[in-house]
Amino acid sequence: MTIAKADFIEGMAKGLAVLESFDTERQRLNATLAAARAGITRAAARRHLLTLAHLGYLETDGSYYWLSSKVLRFSGSYLASSRLPRALQPTLNRLALQTQESFSGVVLDADEVVMVARSGNDSALATAAPGRVIAYGLHMGARLPAHATSTGRVLLAAKTRGDFNAWMKGRTLARMTSLTTTDPKQFRALIEQVRKDDFCLTSEEHEPGVHALAVPLRNTQGVTLAALNVVASQSRISPLAMQRDLLPLLLEAARELRTLL
Repeated sequence: MTIAKADFIEGMAKGLAVLESFDTERQRLNATLAAARAGITRAAARRHLLTLAHLGYLETDGSYYWLSSKVLRFSGSYLASSRLPRALQPTLNRLALQTQESFSGVVLDADEVVMVARSGNDSALATAAPGRVIAYGLHMGARLPAHATSTGRVLLAAKTRGDFNAWMKGRTLARMTSLTTTDPKQFRALIEQVRKDDFCLTSEEHEPGVHALAVPLRNTQGVTLAALNVVASQSRISPLAMQRDLLPLLLEAARELRTLL
């Protein structure tokens, strides 16, 4: 969304940039680190950190700051009010019970994908099925690099070629494992293949020993809103068997969900 310059509150943008500086790589930040990550001065970062701590969104020992549980208000409100997670949850649970695998619903956010729904009986299934992979071992709201994931590639393939070219411009594709596709030309070819296939299967490109299969989730207007995926361990199922046995289930689920999105 584009807004007029006069309507843009720069202070709010900087404050949110500081809040977004905290992630799994950097869980504790001081003013210097927050400034570098948010792209603002140290003095500005310090004021924002102090304000966020005063409001209860951060905790501090006087030098370093970290997120407090209050930030979960935003994710809780999203999950409670957003139509997408609520629409997906029954289907994810059914698929997990049917196959003993882990399923999730994912959306694209810039250069990452975000898990917004996941099969809710993972702990029970993990006990029943040793060696089963639970969605990369990550939690709801987890963020993964789009280029190295099946869901990310499905969602990138849903972009127009012009938008995808803009996304690729000047981008370095990080190597997550020895099998991650990082060559831009090869990656463009992969995305083109995903457009033709209308699904994506990746093997050990984000995490060793993990296969992932994803299909797009479209509404009745044909707009791709999210991706539905399943992950499995190398020891449990081969990529070929995954495509043969699980792809039909994903495609059928996507068709059923279309009228709900």
